[in-house]
Amino acid sequence: MDEMEEELKCPVCGSFFREPILLPCSHNICLACARNILVQTPDAESPQSSRASGSGLSDYDYLDLDKMSLYSEADSGYGSYGGFVSAPTTPCQKSPNGVRVFPPAVPQPPAQHHLLGHQGSLPPIPRNSCITCPQCHRSLNLDERGLRGFAKNRVLEGVVDRYQQSKAAALKCQLCEKSPKEATVMCEQCDVFYCDPCRLRCHPPRGPLAKHRLVPPAHGRVSRRTSPRKISTCTEHELENLSMYCVQCKMPVCYQCLEEGKHGTHEVKALGAMWKLHKGQLSQALNILSDRATEAKEFLVQLRNMVQHIQENGVEFEACLVAQCDALIDALNRRKAQLLTRVNKEHEHKLKVVRDQISHCTVKLRQTTGLMEYCVEVIKENDPSGFLQISDALIRRVHMTEGQWGKGTLTPRMTSDFDLTLDSGPLLQTIHQLDFVQMKVPAAPMLQLEECCTINNSATLSWKQPPLSTIAVDGYILELDDGNGGQYREVYVGTETICTVDGLHYNSTYMSRVKAFNASGVGQYSKILAMQTSEIAWFTFDPASAHPDIILSNDNLTVTCNSYDDRVVMGNSGFSRGVHYWEITVDRYDNHPDPAFGVARGDVLKDVMLGKDDRAWAMYVDNNRSWFMHNNSHTNRTDGGVSKGATVGVLLDFTRRVLIFLINDEQQGPVAFEGIEGLYYPAISLNRNVQVTLHTGLPIPDFYTPGEADLSGSVC
Repeated sequence: MDEMEEELKCPVCGSFFREPILLPCSHNICLACARNILVQTPDAESPQSSRASGSGLSDYDYLDLDKMSLYSEADSGYGSYGGFVSAPTTPCQKSPNGVRVFPPAVPQPPAQHHLLGHQGSLPPIPRNSCITCPQCHRSLNLDERGLRGFAKNRVLEGVVDRYQQSKAAALKCQLCEKSPKEATVMCEQCDVFYCDPCRLRCHPPRGPLAKHRLVPPAHGRVSRRTSPRKISTCTEHELENLSMYCVQCKMPVCYQCLEEGKHGTHEVKALGAMWKLHKGQLSQALNILSDRATEAKEFLVQLRNMVQHIQENGVEFEACLVAQCDALIDALNRRKAQLLTRVNKEHEHKLKVVRDQISHCTVKLRQTTGLMEYCVEVIKENDPSGFLQISDALIRRVHMTEGQWGKGTLTPRMTSDFDLTLDSGPLLQTIHQLDFVQMKVPAAPMLQLEECCTINNSATLSWKQPPLSTIAVDGYILELDDGNGGQYREVYVGTETICTVDGLHYNSTYMSRVKAFNASGVGQYSKILAMQTSEIAWFTFDPASAHPDIILSNDNLTVTCNSYDDRVVMGNSGFSRGVHYWEITVDRYDNHPDPAFGVARGDVLKDVMLGKDDRAWAMYVDNNRSWFMHNNSHTNRTDGGVSKGATVGVLLDFTRRVLIFLINDEQQGPVAFEGIEGLYYPAISLNRNVQVTLHTGLPIPDFYTPGEADLSGSVC
């Protein structure tokens, strides 16, 4: 019931509908609110509008008046401002905050107040007035009847009354903008519940409002419940009850409308019958809408569950991310400790080398200094003979000591710089590139059945990823079985989402499936789709494999040649399974040539008669007789030739593995070839004296009964 409340509120005043009228656009509005938003068209002249437009009032001067006119019937045609007819004749103004305001009405004498509250006693609406629907903004022109020309929505009014009676909220103040307070009184004339502040502000006990009767809210609700229901009457003939329904205008009408009004020539039906019919239609529509609402509720439950799962997964993923980053930090700290150990070792090594060199140099320097001091003292001696006795030895010692201080001795054995440079660039780049990668395999693709089809012996499959899947896909793998329930094999690997597989067996059912893959692996298979190829082969001659001298026409069904030598042309479909039959009619036959008809491998020679090599099996024929030929071996000469208009039939049966020829619907000779297996293409050879036309998709001749199927043939 709470969800329905918005349907029961006027779009203008925001309160529950009071005397709602039904606009032609099917929207509803309170009668009092309709009078407030009336606008007079520019060609009408009104003293009140001129006076209002020249009053010089600002937009803010009417904010309170506008609020009262929107929510209180006391000053919107039902209270002391009962003659509120001048406001609609002036276009509404807008305050800077977007609130619609209307110039004040010219008050009417208080004696008229007791007449208001009945639509029939309302002051007349100015001519050339219009009303704009507040919901769809459609402008509606009023005729001479004014607002009385709009039907009263009695159904909506009844629903509002029942709703208010069932809700305790009906005892709340109807004018409080936010957090309605408990109503203390109800005005029987205004039919509005007021709290004390709103009563003092909007319904002061002075002037015409002093005569209104205020009752406790509970009494007011009882009076609403017990008020008699008004009988629906015709908007054009107020004394007539609505008793019929106009099918063309889709509205209830009275008998007088049928006799005098515009509905006289329209189709009408009984009001009760149409009431039941429309109730049934509404019930059916509601059933469908109810199903949609049920689906929506289930969907909301799913979304709410997703919110919970997202929150749980978010917490779990965040914890995982923190753990991974902490692991990286721990690894970096361990590596830092290892590098610091290396630096300390280098540091100790340098200190040891320098200290050893310092110790060594200190010893040698002390020895050198002692020798120098000793030599100086020797030089001071005045005994020549004694000096000469030791001078040679001292000179040698001095030279030897000086040599010990030679090159490299006074050079540091170790530099003070550390020759270690930390290569942190790649690591910093890796850290900057640290990001989330796809660690999940793709979801199973969805086959798009509306785009999957088979044509002849080709199958086209289309697929897509599930709509909610965000996992990256690098490509797809399409697999088909052998058409006989065998193992699957890959027929396509790539990034496309549609693939056509050619060269399948005719009259076979292939099982197909597809899966997606990415760097993390291969996902699940899609659902299996069965594809049925054509039961009967339809094909044409293949211009791509034909000899250059071959001339094709008639959509590649008619062939001739521009050479006197025999040239070969093959069909565009190959066979390796089943029973197939096709015919060739001779359109032109001059000078007794020898055309050949049969089957061939894909690499057959194209510039010799069919059957000359070991890759063709054929019957060549002239105007009197025929021969079978394979690998240039001629066998089984048979009487009966061809001429213009003759028909040559070729029957290829892989169940019995035989090849049979017919001329004019009669078998020509015995079985031509046996042991037929593998992949064969229809083929013929001819020269410029012959023109033939191919006919395919033919049933097996009546005289022939195929043998038991042998499905061990090669896959084409």
